[in-house]
Amino acid sequence: MSERSLNAVYSKPSMRRRYEVWFLRFLLADGSGAWWFRYLLMNRGRPGGGGCPGQSGGMPVQVWATWFPREGKPQSFIQGFPQAGLSLSQPGAQPFHLEIGGNRIGEDCCAGRLDVDGHQVSWELRYRSTLGVTLSDVGWIGFSRTPHSDAVFSGEITFDGRRFRGQPLGYGLQGHNCGFRHRNRWNWTHCAVRNSEGGGLSSFEALEYEMPLGLRFRKALLWHGGKLYTFRKFQEIRRDRDHLQWEFRCTGCAGSAELVAVIDGSGPSLHRLPYLKTNCASSFEVANNSLARATLHLSRPGHPLETISTDGGVVVEMVGA
Repeated sequence: MSERSLNAVYSKPSMRRRYEVWFLRFLLADGSGAWWFRYLLMNRGRPGGGGCPGQSGGMPVQVWATWFPREGKPQSFIQGFPQAGLSLSQPGAQPFHLEIGGNRIGEDCCAGRLDVDGHQVSWELRYRSTLGVTLSDVGWIGFSRTPHSDAVFSGEITFDGRRFRGQPLGYGLQGHNCGFRHRNRWNWTHCAVRNSEGGGLSSFEALEYEMPLGLRFRKALLWHGGKLYTFRKFQEIRRDRDHLQWEFRCTGCAGSAELVAVIDGSGPSLHRLPYLKTNCASSFEVANNSLARATLHLSRPGHPLETISTDGGVVVEMVGA
C-alpha cells in the first residue's frame, strides 16, 4: 500500500457501527508544549443521522484539539457536527480529503477552527515525511496506519489569542485508525527524535492490543539512520496505567536488532478522556500523554549499543487494566 493511500477513507455511508479517525500529534520545535488534533467519523449509517443520537459526545462528525503545555494541565476542546455539512472523498479514493464546518484535512495539510466553552482554537498546518507505515490491518475489523511517521510540521496555531508559528513548527506524526469497535485493552506509543547531526528524524512506534482466545497483537517499528527495523517479539518489563509508564524489550528475527523501550507518560501532562463505544452503550477512559518522555536502547549486530532519548517528543496511550 502506498504512503498516500494510507489515508484513504474506509467507512461507507451505510456502516452503522464503525469509527474512523485521522489525527496529528507533534511537539513544538521550541519544546514549549505539544498539540493533538483529531478528525473523527462515527457510525455514519446509524438511524437518526449517525453517531450515537442522544448521547453526550455522540455526534457523527467531530473535531478535537488538545493542548499539552510544558507547564500546566492539558486542555481539550471537542466540537460535533451533523453529517449534512460533511465533504468527504469516496472510500479508497485518492487524494483523500475531509471537510466539515471550516475544519479540513488532506494528504499533507489540515486546518480548523473550534469555538468551545469560550475558547477559540484555530490552525493552518502542512506536514511532510519520508516514511508511511501500517502497524495493524485486520480487514473490516480495523487497522492502524501512520501515513506520516517522521512528520515535520509547519504553519500556525492560534489559541485564545496566543500564536504558535514556525517553519518548522514541530515534529511528530499523522495517523489514521479505523475499527468496528475499540479494543478493550491497548498500549500505543510514538516517538519522534531529532537526530543530533541534523539529518532529519528518527521515529519509533509500538502497538499492543488484546485479541480473541487470550492472544495479543504486538508490533513495533523503528525508522533510524535511513533504515526501517521491524520488531514482533515483545517481553513486557513494566506496565503502569495509573502513571502511564510502559517498559518492554522487543526483538526482530533471529540475529537481528533488539530494542529496550522505556516510555514515561507520568506527570502533569497525563490526560484522561472518555471515548464513546461504537455500540453507543457506554463510554470508556483513555489515558494519553502527548508530552511524554522516552529512552530507547538499540542493539544491532556489528554496532555498539546506541541510546536514543527525547523529553516531550513522545505520545503514549493506554486503555484497560
